[in-house]
Amino acid sequence: MRIFLDTANIDDIRRGAALGVVDGVTTNPTLVAREGVDYKTRVLEICDVVDGPISAECISMELEQLVAEARRVAAWHPNVVVKIPMSEVGLQATKRLSAEGIKINTTLVFSANQALLAAKAGTTFVSPFVGRLNDAGHDGTEVIREIVATYDAFNLPAQVLAASIRNPRDVTEAALAGAHIATIPAAVLFQMIQHPLTDRGIEIFLKDAQKYAPV
Repeated sequence: MRIFLDTANIDDIRRGAALGVVDGVTTNPTLVAREGVDYKTRVLEICDVVDGPISAECISMELEQLVAEARRVAAWHPNVVVKIPMSEVGLQATKRLSAEGIKINTTLVFSANQALLAAKAGTTFVSPFVGRLNDAGHDGTEVIREIVATYDAFNLPAQVLAASIRNPRDVTEAALAGAHIATIPAAVLFQMIQHPLTDRGIEIFLKDAQKYAPV
């Protein structure tokens, strides 16, 4: 399973990229607004750090405006993937844009039916929101499992990108459910490195090493 960072904080992205495990980044206007920077400028900065898919979200709600905006955003960099929310207009735009070779990340997906429609429209990635599904009393992991099974049954090429990840266990559950990608906050990535038994083991090793090789 590939790991994307879900952030617009360039320092966190550089720190994560240094680990050698970050395959892409997802952003949206809210994340960029928190950074107080120009959207296009930050997306291009991210592209300089991570050589992989970089999702940048469109905000237009009308079809022609959305298609035009998506074309502009896609032209920013070869690695940019255009994020388009699931909707009737979003599906129409996805069909047109994917036919032009523009990669789409269909976001705000909450069911296997929505994911099926997005794949048939030509999306590259589909983003089920695990955390929000769980918050609403649904099983986000089961939705991922249903989407993966549907795609596999019909050889649909879209990839499942588990989003709205809240903790390291969500990452594990997404992997076990067959998600191709998990996009996670930087804090969750660094939590994945940690385990109290690892810390305790290092402490013991260092203590024992001092007995025969004082520093």
